[in-house]
Amino acid sequence: MSYRTNIEQQNLLNQFLKEHILSELSKEQMDKLYDFADLVVETKQFGNLISAKDSEKFLSRHIADSLVPYIYILDERRKTKDERGTLSSIVYQRSDLSSKTWADMGAGAGCPVFPLAIAMPEVQFYAVEPRHMRVEFMNYAKEKLQLKNLTVVGKRFETSGLAELDFISCRALSTFENDWERAQPALKKGGLFLTLKSFNSISHLENDPAVNIWKYKLPNEEQDYALVTRGNK
Repeated sequence: MSYRTNIEQQNLLNQFLKEHILSELSKEQMDKLYDFADLVVETKQFGNLISAKDSEKFLSRHIADSLVPYIYILDERRKTKDERGTLSSIVYQRSDLSSKTWADMGAGAGCPVFPLAIAMPEVQFYAVEPRHMRVEFMNYAKEKLQLKNLTVVGKRFETSGLAELDFISCRALSTFENDWERAQPALKKGGLFLTLKSFNSISHLENDPAVNIWKYKLPNEEQDYALVTRGNK
């Protein structure tokens, strides 16, 4: 069944977005998210991109998770003036995003970078992935979805040549410490690193003043998850 007609999964994703006060995605963007889910689940010529179990909950598990960095940025953008009447430096206005660059390390089959590129068409995204079959799939999906703001880079992140980036992300790649060590040299001063993890794997960072932890639940999932961010000072 196509995710265009999977009402149960659509409802779970929409409920997740509403819980986080996210109502800014258009019907066209939502349809592209459904189409991307179908491409990952149904496309077979590039190998098995996802397990059979996860293919049944791709919207509620993987698309919802992939949109968490976008939700976080919108949440920061909505922050009002503090007691001194000044705006926090991490508040991003949508107009400010138009000149931003964002790389996703170890992009795999395209999560979170494809959903993020759909949600933020004004940002230039780079999906960095060394595995040939994954690169072939992402190029195929990019053309099918007509994502002009996404470039697929078939290299390891360290040899990609990308530098002075505004954002770098990764999802369940390695430890936070290892991911940060790889990302930090390519971030511009004032740039932001964002990584999606299970909460248990990063709970030791709760008292680390250099990081911010945004804890959340995904639909019908028992464990806790976390978006961990660190700025490049």
